[in-house]
Amino acid sequence: MKAQRVLMIAALLVAACGERTSRNETGGGSTTPPINRAEDDPSVLGDVVQPVRIGELGPSFDACAARGVTRERAVPVPVRAAPFDRGQEIDRLGRGAEFFICWRSHDQRWLGIVYDEGGRVSGRCGVDRPTAQRRAYEGPCAAGWVSSAMVALISGETQLLPNAAVVPEGNVASNAVIPEG
Repeated sequence: MKAQRVLMIAALLVAACGERTSRNETGGGSTTPPINRAEDDPSVLGDVVQPVRIGELGPSFDACAARGVTRERAVPVPVRAAPFDRGQEIDRLGRGAEFFICWRSHDQRWLGIVYDEGGRVSGRCGVDRPTAQRRAYEGPCAAGWVSSAMVALISGETQLLPNAAVVPEGNVASNAVIPEG
């Protein structure tokens, strides 16, 4: 047992006797040279295109399971080719534009949407019914990414507010939103 400890300590001492690596000009431990890009270089994220996927909830649900509308304070809403602030702007949606919400980015900041001409939801888009498999949306309607902060979710005629629950009539919770009408 004592001999094993001595051998282990000796091995650690030999391993620690290596040459020290030099640091690059940034002061880090990496020997990889830094990438220097101009501020206006569009190659960072400007050329990235990420298609909107449909059918994410499987064949038992509509291809796009939710609907949304642009918030009044956020007009016009830019539609981007990818879920990034620097993603290429491909369209703009005006006040009251409605769309199908098909996918969310991992950080929940971006929504992948499908919409018809003029910012309308339409059966022509083909996402209001189940699809056999998950896939990228290929038309005939427009698709892109919008910031989730600029969207209000809608369900039928009732607009749902963030962090609020709609409860059936007669069951009133302190944080509930009771639809008018």
